[in-house]
Amino acid sequence: MSAEGETGIRWAGRAGRVSEPRRVVLFIARLGTVSESLVYALEHEFPWVLVEQVESVEEACTSFEHSVSLILVDAALLKAAEARAADLSLLHPQALTAVIEIDDRNPAFSVSDIFGSRLVRGVLPMNLRLDVWLSVVRLMLRGGEYFPAGLIHSYAKKLTDEAAGPPGQEVRGRTHMGDLTAREVQILEMVSRGLQNKSIAAAFQLSEHTVKIHLHNIISKLGAHNRTEAAARFRDLQTNGL
Repeated sequence: MSAEGETGIRWAGRAGRVSEPRRVVLFIARLGTVSESLVYALEHEFPWVLVEQVESVEEACTSFEHSVSLILVDAALLKAAEARAADLSLLHPQALTAVIEIDDRNPAFSVSDIFGSRLVRGVLPMNLRLDVWLSVVRLMLRGGEYFPAGLIHSYAKKLTDEAAGPPGQEVRGRTHMGDLTAREVQILEMVSRGLQNKSIAAAFQLSEHTVKIHLHNIISKLGAHNRTEAAARFRDLQTNGL
C-alpha cells in the first residue's frame, strides 16, 4: 500500500486500484480509554483513516484537516456531547456518532439515554474480539447503525413491562392511538427511536416479515401514509400524553 497525495489513498484490491478520501475517526474520551495498539489496528485495517483523539467535547467542536466520518464518545461524556449536539452536527455533518461502551456489565448510560438521543446512532462495545470490533467500525464508517443485542433486548423488556402496567392490573391491550395493540405500540415506539426492522425483530424474537405485517397494520390503523408519519404521530402523542 502506498499513499498518494494528501487527500486520498490508493491501494490494490481484487477489483484493481481503488481510491478513498482521507477520513477522520474522532475519539472523545478520557486519557487511556483508547490504547495505542487499538489505534494502530484501526489505521492498519483502514489505511485511509486518520485517528484523532480529544479529551473533551469542547475540543471536538473544531474543524479538522480531513472530514470526520465517525465520532466515538466515551459514555461518561455523553451528556456533554448531547449539550453540544448542534455544534458537532454543524462542524461534522458527515459524521455518525456512537457511544463507546467500556463495561457492558456496568454501562455508564441507560437504555433510554441511548434510544432517546438525537445525536447517538450506535453503541460500540470495547470488549469485543478485535476482528468483530473492526467489523462494527467498518459498518459505522459506511453509515450503518449498530446496537448490541443485549441493549435492544433490555429496551424491549422495558417496553413490555410498561405496556403491562403495575402488578395486579390487567394488561393494556389498547391505547388511545386508534386500535393499536400493546405489541403494535411497542414496535411503533422502537420505530420512533430510529430502529430498523431487523433490530426490532431480534428484540421481540419475531421474523422481519412479521414486523412488516405489524407496521402495515399500524400505518393502516393510524391512517398514516408511511412509517415515518406514524412514528411522528407517536412522538407527538408522547409529548402530549397518550
